[in-house]
Amino acid sequence: MRSQFIPAVVVTIALLTASALSVPAQTTSKDVSQKASETGEAIKDYTIEKKNEAVAHAKKLTADLDAKIKEMEAEASKQTGEAKAKAQAQLRDLKAKRAVASKKASDLGKATKASWDRAKEGFADAYRDLATAYEKAAAEFKK
Repeated sequence: MRSQFIPAVVVTIALLTASALSVPAQTTSKDVSQKASETGEAIKDYTIEKKNEAVAHAKKLTADLDAKIKEMEAEASKQTGEAKAKAQAQLRDLKAKRAVASKKASDLGKATKASWDRAKEGFADAYRDLATAYEKAAAEFKK
């Protein structure tokens, strides 16, 4: 019985691995936004004892989106007329939301045990708003 089970497991693993490798990964702005939102929500899982890790994670999240915003700025600078004006308005909105998320990340670092849950929630909400705004702006840039 055991001799039949092992080959079946090996074949199953091989098939699963092959099927996973054969599908090329395509990352869309929606994927990025979804991942960003989920990652921002992960901050809520940190306890006050892991505050330094949470602050570092929050700062990395905002830095990662900063890089993406800079890429959008480069794309916007190539546009002209109404498209450029619209892109600049979206970028101003993104930067404003980025500033709020940055402040909330800073608030995490200053949080006490009593204010920890509120600070985590504040960052998660601000980051979700930023990720949503990024998704909308990225979709507009692709048009």
